[in-house]
Amino acid sequence: MKVIILTTSVHGTAGHHLPHLFNSRYVEIVKVVVSEGAKPGSGGLLKKIKKIAKIGFFGAVNGVKMRKWYKEDVNKYCDVGNAKEFCRQHNIPFETVPYTNSAETQNIFKQSGADIGLSLGNGYISPKVFGIPRYGMLNIHHEILPRYQNAQSIIWELYNGSSETGYTIHKIDKHIDTGEIVLQEKLPIIFRDTLADTVAYNYARLFDASANGLVRVFDNFDQYFFNARPQGNGEKYTTPSLRQFLKISRQFKKLKKAAGNNK
Repeated sequence: MKVIILTTSVHGTAGHHLPHLFNSRYVEIVKVVVSEGAKPGSGGLLKKIKKIAKIGFFGAVNGVKMRKWYKEDVNKYCDVGNAKEFCRQHNIPFETVPYTNSAETQNIFKQSGADIGLSLGNGYISPKVFGIPRYGMLNIHHEILPRYQNAQSIIWELYNGSSETGYTIHKIDKHIDTGEIVLQEKLPIIFRDTLADTVAYNYARLFDASANGLVRVFDNFDQYFFNARPQGNGEKYTTPSLRQFLKISRQFKKLKKAAGNNK
């Protein structure tokens, strides 16, 4: 299976998952493409202003603080790696494009001859891109769909009083996190001393689990891809407001105590 990977960062999911895919005898990585930013004039600033208006100033500040939980802190628990360096070491074609849905991206996809595209850490992908490969594109969402569309991992499960998280591998359609589900796996949340460490530790576990799940999909492609199921109605999330974050913190303490896990 010829696979083209599209990402917005050489670290994160792409940096972690690339070695797993490379070691699968059923996968040929024909190219890794990194998007350098948003399309000029795409209204990114206006979107940010609207988001801040929705979640509040302190919610936005707290959202910036939480980014570290999902990035640097994850490195303590799994080998995230660098996709560009891995491509260099293993002679995998690597290119950058100015933005995700650019004409350059479309041309690279057309010229790649890929059977399927794989999104690892992107925002919205246009049909002009995901419609190019013969089998379209797959995405990994590190939460359970359709219950947690567009949601940051783990925190919203805690908000809703759940001690369970998971990942979903799904087909990409014209909306975000709404495509047919190819594979889904749930994992119990393992509670650590702090909320921040609980998020980082379990996010790393999701990385490892979803990488193995992705390889399983490609190793048994017909079984999973052609038996994908529609999601049905879902619920969308964004960065929590201050009030929502305080509830997340309270629920974390309550669930941690109930779990009796003080690691």
